[in-house]
Amino acid sequence: MIKIGLIREGKTPPDTRVALTPTQCADVLQFYSGQIEIVAEPSVTRCFPDAEYIKAGVNMQDNLEDCDVIFGIKEVKIEHLIPNKIFFFFSHTKKKQPYNQPLMHALIEKKVRMIDYEALTYEDGARILGFGVFAGVVGAHNGLMTYGKKTRMFSLIPAHACKDMDEMLKQYRYVKLPPVKIAVTGSGRVTAGILEIMHHWDIESVEPEDFLVKEYDYPVYTLLKGAALYENKNTGAYSRDDFHHNPEQYQCKFLPFTKAADILMNGIYWDKSIPRLFEKSDVANPEFRIKIMADITCDEDGSVPINLGSSTIADPVYGIDRNTIEKVAPFQNDKDIIDVMAVDNLPNELPRDASEHFGEHIIKYILPELLKEKSDILDRATICKDGKLTTPFEYLSDYAYPVK
Repeated sequence: MIKIGLIREGKTPPDTRVALTPTQCADVLQFYSGQIEIVAEPSVTRCFPDAEYIKAGVNMQDNLEDCDVIFGIKEVKIEHLIPNKIFFFFSHTKKKQPYNQPLMHALIEKKVRMIDYEALTYEDGARILGFGVFAGVVGAHNGLMTYGKKTRMFSLIPAHACKDMDEMLKQYRYVKLPPVKIAVTGSGRVTAGILEIMHHWDIESVEPEDFLVKEYDYPVYTLLKGAALYENKNTGAYSRDDFHHNPEQYQCKFLPFTKAADILMNGIYWDKSIPRLFEKSDVANPEFRIKIMADITCDEDGSVPINLGSSTIADPVYGIDRNTIEKVAPFQNDKDIIDVMAVDNLPNELPRDASEHFGEHIIKYILPELLKEKSDILDRATICKDGKLTTPFEYLSDYAYPVK
């Protein structure tokens, strides 16, 4: 019997998403009767109230020390880490994020087995689960909401003010978009969410080469990924495997699209070795046309270099003066101001929908692995256990181990 605990989220502001919804918990208790037990810490901030869990047969516990496995969403507070337990959450330590180094030290010191959702992959590296689709859905909604507010052409209700995704989508039925041109970047789950919103708005897809030279009398988007976005500096060719192993040998081909697009919706994964879409100095060019950037994957000073830091769900957009690269008020009718949407927890705007999608994948792909004696999937995603980094994550040594 494995006892699973659903921890109360501790970050401020609190994340309202859950790893398993009440209905999903009831299904698990039925499907895995005698194999899995589920309890939850009481919480007043979850998108599903305690009463729904209790009704589903989940007991409330103020202490999860008797649990074998603990599921959370965002980083768990150091004081809430229980030694020698298995924890699942997004640790945000894989890139040696400085703000989470104390958490990494604590995971080592408390001999926690840390299984990071972000590192749950198939053998070929493809991710198994995540909230990316809903980041793309909400990010694209926010991008178009920003466009409507900046141009004063239409008004949308924010996703977080809607009951669910269906209510958010109903807003689009009678809004006619002007002939706006949207550049979409990426190929993963985030981009899949962006494209879903393009579909709901009836925005037409056009080829990148046409997007660069044509104007349209209806709204269009073009999708930029792979060879359309990157090329080897020496050969001009693109190989997916080579790019992922040697990204520093590639250059980005996005700059011409800055002169053709009105909106950028960025859904690409980025780290410091991957070339940016453009550089800060490029936005001062009078031909730079993009006026709204939805940096959905949200890396400060990353693929969108004028991302000057995360915004919030309550206040999702800030303006950037293209000459000084300083923050200013958004939604101004000023050619020198680019509006940036840079919320880093977008799925939390539709927490019930996002949680249901996430929990389905946990039930389908992760719970069976937990019941195995050995799981390659869980081993690959284990950052540390027994007070040591696992072999795939030894590159974190200078970051993970406290200085003696």
